Amino acid sequence: MEIVTSGNKYCTDLTRYSRYLTREVKIGSIPLGGKNPIRIQSMTTSDTMDTSATVEQSIRIIEAGADYVRITAPSINEAKNLENIKNELRRRGYQTPLIADIHFTPNAAEFAARVVEKVRVNPGNYADKKKFSLIEYTESDYENEIERIRTKFSPLVKICKEYGTAIRIGTNHGSLSDRIMSRFGDTPLGMVESALEFVRICEELDYHEIVLSMKASNPKIMIEAYRLLINKMEDEGMNYPLHLGVTEAGDGEDGRIKSAIGIGTLLEDGIGDTIRVSLTEEPEFEIPVAKKIVQRYSVRKNSKEITSIEINPLNPFDYKRRDTYEILKTGYHNPPVVVISADEAVYKNHAGLKSAGYFYSESLDKWNIADMAADFIYLGSKDIDYKLPGTLKKIFDYKFWLALDFKEDSFPIYEMEEFDNAEIKSHKLNFVKIAADNLQGISAELFSEKNKTVIVMESENENAMSEMRRFFIELMNKEIRTSVILKRNYDTDDIEKFMIYGAIDTGGLLNDGLGDGIWLESLNAGLKKINSVSFTILQATRSRISKTEYISCPSCGRTLFDLQITTDMIRKKTDHLKGLKIAVMGCIVNGPGEMADADYGYVGSGPGKITLYKGRDIIKRSISSETAVEELINLIRENGDWTEPSNLNN
Repeated sequence: MEIVTSGNKYCTDLTRYSRYLTREVKIGSIPLGGKNPIRIQSMTTSDTMDTSATVEQSIRIIEAGADYVRITAPSINEAKNLENIKNELRRRGYQTPLIADIHFTPNAAEFAARVVEKVRVNPGNYADKKKFSLIEYTESDYENEIERIRTKFSPLVKICKEYGTAIRIGTNHGSLSDRIMSRFGDTPLGMVESALEFVRICEELDYHEIVLSMKASNPKIMIEAYRLLINKMEDEGMNYPLHLGVTEAGDGEDGRIKSAIGIGTLLEDGIGDTIRVSLTEEPEFEIPVAKKIVQRYSVRKNSKEITSIEINPLNPFDYKRRDTYEILKTGYHNPPVVVISADEAVYKNHAGLKSAGYFYSESLDKWNIADMAADFIYLGSKDIDYKLPGTLKKIFDYKFWLALDFKEDSFPIYEMEEFDNAEIKSHKLNFVKIAADNLQGISAELFSEKNKTVIVMESENENAMSEMRRFFIELMNKEIRTSVILKRNYDTDDIEKFMIYGAIDTGGLLNDGLGDGIWLESLNAGLKKINSVSFTILQATRSRISKTEYISCPSCGRTLFDLQITTDMIRKKTDHLKGLKIAVMGCIVNGPGEMADADYGYVGSGPGKITLYKGRDIIKRSISSETAVEELINLIRENGDWTEPSNLNN
């Protein structure tokens, strides 16, 4: 379906950092939106009926730095127990606002709204049941459906209005109703319209204490949905605050990078009033990650002016990769390349390249190449004395390259002035370093296909992503189709910060189709971590698939098995299955819908019971959890997606 918008506006300014101003919503003693700081929250994973465990976990979340604590209430019993949990927290001196998480049970929401400060409802399943049916609606039929939703949702709105309780209308990409799917498809537009139907009912009842979210496990879809939501709100005179999050992000490096890309890309443009980093880890571990993301913007300044954008060729609501020439498998339809800088171990001997995905077998005299193997290695002005595999190409500083007797297996990198005046250029590939704030002398003629150039774009700006995006827009407006590698250097001692910042700066651009490679540097991260982060960023943006992707929910009181242990067990047995997406879901709420586009699903369906999915189809029901992992592997085998593991990616 074509997205019709009133222009491409979705943020205050594309080149100057400025928070998008939303209305303030009262959530207990900690207001959200407006000019308030970006708030941080997490969600308990304990059984809500276990008052003591939920109180203790809530305290750990609060003391880690959360502004709000969310607790699931899947039925009326859990909703009633929220009162005991709240009373105990207040008795122990904790005034943090509580949020009830509701999915299929309006009666639980209506009770919880009288107890806690905010209620979250999912419009995809609050008044609908998802059967994956395609239904043709007439206009009259559709209006009747809206009236049905109004009848079911209005009682909650009236209770919230009476008790001063806020509502988050939280759309999830994987749980859009059959009605929305039939009209809008499985799209960001469908996500937006799903939420706005509920918002309009609230406004009809003169209720405005609303927070909105557009979550997806795919950051690209999530980002487009939030942008489109703001655009649509502008059309309808709304400015409700936004809760940001990538749902089912997973754990470890993958979960942090995927979350950073989705949340950080929006925060870069001033979008977002509260965030939740959804990791398959203990909930208090989410808070430090969220803090590192938010802190970047709490001190964000416009320290170096970026030229404003007059003509913007980018469509922020519809991904399209920038059109470029192909130079030596770089650009055009090729996946983005990974460039690494050599460390001392690489110069010493071939064993140093194992960190970059290359392992040399002396007994067989051959290179083994892992799935996450870099494409280019920068050696500066110093060569190595062993032969590289054919898939890894050398980059040298121009003057050193110029003096080489044999140039065929390496490529020069120039400063802009050197390239202009170079007496000899490679007939295959030339890298040219250009600062993102310097567009002088750049012309379509100089960077034409015949000159075999690839730009290495660098930025030292505090607002690096905005400056680099501005550079791309200028190239597009000048019709320069040269490929561009995104280069960023981080001198932080904090490896997690390096991971998060690198993901935001490069991932945000890749999600808009900008960039044909990444080149990350860090004095402290080490080559293995740099290489891994680079490939994980490309994986998270779906730009280059090099490993298995796990769509894993962060657990909550509905979860029917230990998600961390199970996810780790499944990962150990399947992490060699490059390109597969495997969902590990704790319950049916986060089951066939929430796992969205996974190839296989492992879903809790009862105590000690697992249901296996192929796509969205149930293949086996109620399998014992003791044998379910092996059953999952058998299912993958039966469908021809299994390969035997090797040791190369370890």
